[in-house]
Amino acid sequence: MTIISPNLQVSAFPNVIKYVVLAIVVLVLLSWLNPFVVINAGHRGVITTFGKVNQTVLEEGLHFRIPIVQQVREINVQIQKAEGDGDAASRDLQQVHTKIALNYHLIPTRVAETFQLVGDLSSVGDRIIVPAVQEAFKATTAKYTAEELISKRPEVRDQISQFMKDRLLRHGIAIDEFSIVNFRFSESFNQAIEGKTTADQLKLKAERDLERIKVEAEQKIASAKAEAESLRLQKQEITPDLLKLREIENQRLALEKWNGQLPQVTGGSVPLINIK
Repeated sequence: MTIISPNLQVSAFPNVIKYVVLAIVVLVLLSWLNPFVVINAGHRGVITTFGKVNQTVLEEGLHFRIPIVQQVREINVQIQKAEGDGDAASRDLQQVHTKIALNYHLIPTRVAETFQLVGDLSSVGDRIIVPAVQEAFKATTAKYTAEELISKRPEVRDQISQFMKDRLLRHGIAIDEFSIVNFRFSESFNQAIEGKTTADQLKLKAERDLERIKVEAEQKIASAKAEAESLRLQKQEITPDLLKLREIENQRLALEKWNGQLPQVTGGSVPLINIK
C-alpha cells in the first residue's frame, strides 16, 4: 500500500495552478494573435506579408497565418451587378446616350493580382467598370450611324461586350451577362426619325393605293373587253332570217297593243299606217 505524504499533495497543487495559468495565457495569446482565419463561401483570401501581396490565394475554409507578420483580406468573388452611363457621338455626329447593365465577378485565381492592381476592391465599379463602359461605348458608336445603332442593336451590343471583356480581363474581372438598357438621342433626331417614319408610312399607303388603282383599271379593261367580245359574237350570230323573225314579233306585239281605233287627223283624209 502506497502512502502519499500530505507534503507531496501540497507541493503538487501549485504545479496544477501553474499549468492552468499557462493554458489561460496561451489561450489569451492565441485569441490576441489570431493565427487562424476562416474564408467564407463565395470568397477568397489574399495574404499580405508586411504589406507585400502573396500570389497564393486562400480557398474557402480554415487556414493558418503567421501572427503579426501576415494579414489576410477576404475578397468576394460572387457575381455582382454594375451599371454605367455612356455618352458619345455616332458616325453621323448624332449625340447618343445609353445605360449599360452588366453582371461580373472577380476571377478567383487572380484575386491577389486584382487586389495588387486595384487595392480597395469595393471601388471596382467606379474605378474600373464605369470607365470601361464609357470607353467601349464611345469606341463602338463611332463606327455606326444613329439609325444603325437602332437597327443593328444586337451587333452593337456584341461589339461593346467584347471590348469590355478584353478590357476588364486585364484586371482579373470576368463579365457574366451584358445588356444595353436603352439608347437615347437628341430631340431633333427623334423628330427627324418620327418624320421619316410618317413619310415611309405615307409612301407605303400611296404605293398600295396605286396598286389598287392599277388592279381596278385592269378589271375595268377586262370587263370592257369581255363586253365587246360578247357584242362581237352576237353580231356574228345575226342573220337575215333572224332579222325577219324579230320584225314579225314586233308587228305581233304592236297588234296586241292596238285598240282598233284609227288615229284622228285633220284634212279629211285617213293616212295609211304601217303597223309594225
